[in-house]
Amino acid sequence: MKNQQSPTDSVTVAVNLSRLHRVGARPSFPDYLVQLWDRRQFILFDARARVQSANQGHRLGSLWLILTPILNGLTYYLIFGVLLGTSRGVENFVGYLVIGVFTFQLTARAVNEGARSLLANRKVIQAFSFPRASLPIAVNVRELLASVPSTIVMLLIIVVAPPVEEITWRWLLILPAIALQFLFNLGLGLLLAPLVLRVRDIANLLAFITRLWMYGSAVFYSLDRFSAYPRLVGILEANPLFCVIDIMRDVLLYNSTPAWESWSVLMLWALGTLALGFLTFWRKEESYGRSN
Repeated sequence: MKNQQSPTDSVTVAVNLSRLHRVGARPSFPDYLVQLWDRRQFILFDARARVQSANQGHRLGSLWLILTPILNGLTYYLIFGVLLGTSRGVENFVGYLVIGVFTFQLTARAVNEGARSLLANRKVIQAFSFPRASLPIAVNVRELLASVPSTIVMLLIIVVAPPVEEITWRWLLILPAIALQFLFNLGLGLLLAPLVLRVRDIANLLAFITRLWMYGSAVFYSLDRFSAYPRLVGILEANPLFCVIDIMRDVLLYNSTPAWESWSVLMLWALGTLALGFLTFWRKEESYGRSN
């Protein structure tokens, strides 16, 4: 007679856990980049949609993408160019100022919004599983797309406002300059976003830091004013935003090829900040959903 197994007898079943993954676990860095690449269409769609809807509640709509930098440039021209006289000694001060204001505003908007990208999407982060770096990336793509109309207006002002500048092949060099600026903006946003999520007071300080940064980027004055202080000039020339603005002025106003030093400094800032930003952001990936 065969022995029958009692219902109370325990049965051991072997389970293969090798293919199971912890929910919310941080992937390897190459896998993380692959996940971001797989979401590239969503990132682009989200950026375009937000650009189109940004000013829908205003009567002038998307026209504010053009009016805002123009009004900022006019304000700085009246204060610094007319009242404070920083235009003295600067050839074509209108073009000089417009390039400085329009170029700096791209970084100011991208860095400030990128730094707040995690904080502004706390509920989305806690509800869904996705690579969080897609949020600051989408913000930077959005700001880059939003800057296209203002960049076109900047070029038109340079061509139309006296003294009229000649269009040359060097104008194409603004494309790699803007690309490097975009990479720098993204890297800085990736670095700041985790800090702002953890310490929200940093978000309030960014406006003051950005304003100080603008004053140190020769937006509405020439570095020739500080020729008697070569150490100060050297510090200001190491500013990545000054490098971008200086390159844009060289090709658009002075029809000259920018010095390789300017390209080198800008490239080091862009690639170095981007690499450090991605690594820092990736290492803290698991903590974002648990942040308050």
